[in-house]
Amino acid sequence: MSIRLQDHIGEVPDFPKPGILFYDISPLLAHSGAWAEAVEQLAAAVTPYKPDILVGIESRGFLVAAPLAFRMGCGFIMIRKAGKLPGDTIKYEYSLEYGTDAVEIKKDFIEPGQRVVILDDLLATGGTAEATMKLLNQVGANVVGAAFLIELEGLGGRDRLDGLPNTALMRYPA
Repeated sequence: MSIRLQDHIGEVPDFPKPGILFYDISPLLAHSGAWAEAVEQLAAAVTPYKPDILVGIESRGFLVAAPLAFRMGCGFIMIRKAGKLPGDTIKYEYSLEYGTDAVEIKKDFIEPGQRVVILDDLLATGGTAEATMKLLNQVGANVVGAAFLIELEGLGGRDRLDGLPNTALMRYPA
């Protein structure tokens, strides 16, 4: 019997604000069989990219990228919001609807030309994924793909990845 991943995604209406339907990956993480199936499906999707390093976007992207990196035998690097990493970092600032935000990576953690795949739990508007891709390009990475547990269709996230090959295990309407 196969495990249907969608059966392990919670739907929380009006979170974090009225009118938003939040897709909660907590039930997926809590079910060992479903979580193992998700990691195996991600491994199958990401392996053809032949990555050297997997990059997880703060914070739920860490939950996706770290076990997958272990499973695939490659390194894992965190992309964090500004001011959250100790030591020398490289920052990329990007525009939001009202203001700016920034993502950072530890300096010298990516060697020029390393094959990198970006991972996160959810692709919605794609702003953070796009900023991560640009930051990685800035430090000389060869960004070869991206993968997500969930994609919210119709929000333009895929378009912001500028043709970067990517996959999502589950898709939901926005």
